[in-house]
Amino acid sequence: MREIAEGFAAALKMIARLDADLVQIVLLSVRVSLSAVILASLVALPLGAALAVFRFPGRRAVVVLVNALMGLPPVVVGLVVYLFLSRSGPLGFLGWLFTPAAMIAAQTVLVIPLIAAVARQSIAELWTEYEDELRSLGVGPLRTLATLIWDGRFALLTAVLAGFGRAAAEVGAVIMVGGNIAHVTRVMTTSIALETAKGELALAMGLGILLMAISLAVNIAAYAINEAARGRAAPEKA
Repeated sequence: MREIAEGFAAALKMIARLDADLVQIVLLSVRVSLSAVILASLVALPLGAALAVFRFPGRRAVVVLVNALMGLPPVVVGLVVYLFLSRSGPLGFLGWLFTPAAMIAAQTVLVIPLIAAVARQSIAELWTEYEDELRSLGVGPLRTLATLIWDGRFALLTAVLAGFGRAAAEVGAVIMVGGNIAHVTRVMTTSIALETAKGELALAMGLGILLMAISLAVNIAAYAINEAARGRAAPEKA
C-alpha cells in the first residue's frame, strides 16, 4: 500500500508540474484520437444516414454487419491495418507503419462502425418523423441526408464523442501498428501498459488519472448534449 500511495503522490506531482514526457504523451494521444474520430465521422455519419433512409437489396445484411463490427476486437483491426501498411502490403509504399498515421488509420477503422450504427438509429427516428414532409416537398436524396444529419446533430455529436472515448482508450491496435516508440508513437494507453510492466507506477498512474479525466469529460459532454437536445425538442413538440 505504501508503494501505491507514494506512486499516486508522485503522479499528482507530475501532473501539477506538467512533466514534459507526460504532456507529450497526452498531446499525442489526443491528436491521434481526435484525427481518427474526425476522419471516421466523415465516413460514418453519411453511411449511417444512408442506411436509415435508403432501401436497397442487402440493406438488412449491411445493417447487421455494421452492428456486428461495433464489437470488432481491436487486435484484429490492428492486424488488418498492419498487413495493409507493411512493406509487402498494398499500402506499404506510404511508409506509415510505426508512425502516428498508422495509429490514426487503425483507430479510424475501429470507430467507424460505432459511429455509423448510432447515427443510423438516430437518423431512422428522424426519418420516421419527417419522411412524409420531405417527400411532399420533393427534396432530393443528398439534401435529405444533409437535412436529417443537421437536424439530428446533437444526437450525432453524442455518437462522435462515444467514438472518441473508444479511440482514446484503445491499446491493442495502436501497439501493433505504432510500435509504442518513445516520443514518436507512445500514447497514454500504451504508456500505461509499458510503465506498469516496468514497475514505474508514477507515470502510469499520472497517465491513468488523465485518461480517466478525459473519459469522464467526454461522458459529461455527451450527457449534457443529450439533455440540451431533449430540452430543445420539448418546446418544439409542444
